[in-house]
Amino acid sequence: MRGLLSVADRSGVTTLARGLQSLGVELFATDGTREHLAGDGVEVAPISALTDFPPLVGGQVKTYHPAIYAGILARRDREEHLAELVEHGIAPIDLVVVNIKPFAPQVGARIVPLHEAIEMIDVGGAALLTAAARNFAGVAAVAGPAHYRQLIDEIRDRGSVSAEFRQQLAAEAYATVAAYHAEVAAYLQHVAGVRFPPRLTIVLEKLRDLRYGENPHQDAAFYRETTHRAGTIADADYLSGAAPSFNNVLDLDAAYRIVSDFAPRPTAVIVKQTNPVGLASSTDLAQSYRRALECDPATAFGGIVGLNRVCDRETATEIAANVYEAVVAPGFDEEALELLRARPGLEIAAVPSSATDGLRDYGIANLDFKRVGGGLLVETLDRIETDRSQFQVVTRRKPTLDELTDLVFAWRAVRHVSSNAIVLARDGAALGIGAGQANRLVAVELAVRRAGERARMSVMASDAYFPFSDAIQLAAQAGVTAIIQPGGSARDAMAIEAADRHHMAMVFTGRRHFRH
Repeated sequence: MRGLLSVADRSGVTTLARGLQSLGVELFATDGTREHLAGDGVEVAPISALTDFPPLVGGQVKTYHPAIYAGILARRDREEHLAELVEHGIAPIDLVVVNIKPFAPQVGARIVPLHEAIEMIDVGGAALLTAAARNFAGVAAVAGPAHYRQLIDEIRDRGSVSAEFRQQLAAEAYATVAAYHAEVAAYLQHVAGVRFPPRLTIVLEKLRDLRYGENPHQDAAFYRETTHRAGTIADADYLSGAAPSFNNVLDLDAAYRIVSDFAPRPTAVIVKQTNPVGLASSTDLAQSYRRALECDPATAFGGIVGLNRVCDRETATEIAANVYEAVVAPGFDEEALELLRARPGLEIAAVPSSATDGLRDYGIANLDFKRVGGGLLVETLDRIETDRSQFQVVTRRKPTLDELTDLVFAWRAVRHVSSNAIVLARDGAALGIGAGQANRLVAVELAVRRAGERARMSVMASDAYFPFSDAIQLAAQAGVTAIIQPGGSARDAMAIEAADRHHMAMVFTGRRHFRH
């Protein structure tokens, strides 16, 4: 039995080589892998011993040779193939162990000139894996260290690699090569400014299996984007509690995305079904949490808490006094972690911030998806920053400075609420939230009801325009003094007239924030 080794990830390769040699496998390796093995005291033959050619074109051409590819691709069940090998003095190659250096981390770690990025693209390794996987009937194509142990065990116990394992390895090898080429394509499309290419390639790597999906009868797993650089819930370290469920991952993600959007100030959010049920910003994290809880204490029960600052003892004490599923933050100091770990079943997730100064996100990391029958709807992410210069005051009364500050807060908040969405806010805190309603008037009714007496002197944000003036009338009766909305309705004049009649200030943003 003969094997070829060419690995970018050197972990476990020395143990693998020793194990294969002890089982009588003759090994050949490319120069980098061979030097690594020699440093560990394992001697294997060079590729040139098969090809009788040195590496060419700056080392790019090492394995492109009939002695390599004929040995891999020859069908063991075809006498004419085997006869050709004998005629040309070529021996079959039964194992191909190749892992490719990931492309996305290389071009994302720093700003890489295009000509340099092109040099990073692996050609030989991808070709070797593809050839070996194509002939999985007789060749084992091993694409990563995770399979080294089973490979050794099968050869030791059976004298060969089982057909079932070879087929599994081939499927993974093809997926590895496809993902690699997709990363290269995504990078080249990004630098060319192509947002929606004719063929959109999606690369995801599995993080873990989940206990179940949205419901217990559904299977589920968690995958992460390989081209994503920024700190996200996919990067979270779980410091306590069980591994998060499918639904909790959704809410943890929503919570962390929301508070990250308010990064300049300490902010806390409480999330249920991916919607904020409490949200506040202040100069103090504990105060932000307390004010977020005041928005809707009953609904907050069993929710997810998100913080955009390292959780301290005071904030943790407040959180621990209530019942939640999980807490997510950039980090937790020792006292805070001790307090929260004492809460049975509470999941604690820390999301490290990204220190990458390179290309950062590209490819699907900048896109959002909605699954429909037979395909996907694809759009750019709603990441537009609030630009006050685009605001247009359309009423006779202009908002005061305090009102304008709260309008900006409410406008930023409402884009995180499911449509139809309404947020009442004052002094940097949400007072009432109406989410996911088919009727905008009902969304206002819910927000007003949850705010109660606190609605008086508050401001209101709407994710889209008001088709009728009834919702503005209701807000005025509740004591709302200013409104921010996109505008753009054929009935805008009616909305403006209603606001003027109640001496309210109204601001148009010219931008809608639907979230279905």
